[in-house]
Amino acid sequence: MAQARTPQADDPSDRQFYLFNAVVSALALALIGWILLLRPTGPAGELDLRFLPAVNAALNSLATVLLVAGWVAVKRRAVRVHKRLMVAAFATSSLFLVGYLTYHYVHGDTRYQGAGAIRIVYFAILISHVLLSMAVVPMALSAFWFAWKKQFARHTRVTRILLPIWLYVSVTGVVIFFMLRDSVAQLQ
Repeated sequence: MAQARTPQADDPSDRQFYLFNAVVSALALALIGWILLLRPTGPAGELDLRFLPAVNAALNSLATVLLVAGWVAVKRRAVRVHKRLMVAAFATSSLFLVGYLTYHYVHGDTRYQGAGAIRIVYFAILISHVLLSMAVVPMALSAFWFAWKKQFARHTRVTRILLPIWLYVSVTGVVIFFMLRDSVAQLQ
């Protein structure tokens, strides 16, 4: 006997969203990969965007604060406040991504200059940061979709995994900024 499917599973708009989410996430990842790994870097010319890493660290810090405030708001059942805070966190993280891509497009990579055990710590943080950051966009879009569709059980299942990942990525983004800045400053 075949199991009956729930109306949610058969919803064509869900299938369209999953396709949209997959395309957007794949394109974002491809653009990041191209800028960071494949695009030949050259001199920045007259465009000096060396201030952007500090701005990006501030945006990551703000995203962290907004995420925690959004979590507190939903725990207090302040749903409208929660919605606004989460949209603000997503917008802040999106601005970070634009700034990050812009900086790396113009200036290329900044090489970590530390040595010894701290170098291992830096790369452990960087690798975990990069791998986990890949999950934020598709999971955040899914969380927004389920909230929009008022499918709060599904929204909650996604956000229980998303929140710690997003917080980790935001916090480690700031840690990476300071570790890079200090390693470069030691050379000067």
